[in-house]
Amino acid sequence: MKALLIIAPANFRDEELFHTQEELEKAGIETAVASSKRGTIRGMLGGTAEAKILLSEVDTAQYDAVIFIGGSGASVYYEDREAHRIAREAAKLGKVLGAICIAPGILAKAGVLKGKKATIWNGQFIEILEAGGATYTGKSVEIDGKIITANGPPAAREFGRAIVKALR
Repeated sequence: MKALLIIAPANFRDEELFHTQEELEKAGIETAVASSKRGTIRGMLGGTAEAKILLSEVDTAQYDAVIFIGGSGASVYYEDREAHRIAREAAKLGKVLGAICIAPGILAKAGVLKGKKATIWNGQFIEILEAGGATYTGKSVEIDGKIITANGPPAAREFGRAIVKALR
């Protein structure tokens, strides 16, 4: 099993990447990190991750799960064609598709949340979710079929475990 974790080119949320990744790897799922920039990327809390894959190089069919990580930087993907392509392909291919914090907004803007239940970080982000046709539930982790959303850093481990369960 392989999971692709997509982070912003700057300011991803550390716990959302590292805790989700730990839960996946603990379950024997191989992980890879992609971004719109290759190399070392710094998180909001100072942690670093190595993005070895560019979004433009992502072959969605190679992964069992595609996960968009949040943090303030994730909004760069709200209007990103490659991020939207990956989200749409993952949904079309029946992959597990996850997003945490403000990243569910990427899925909403890609058009893959129409008629789905989802959660997101609070405030104006709820409007983005609903504008994309989703029903906001306010749960820390929401599962609707193969789409899993979570509302922020405290939910990262539960989010990771939900992805593992969906992959089994």
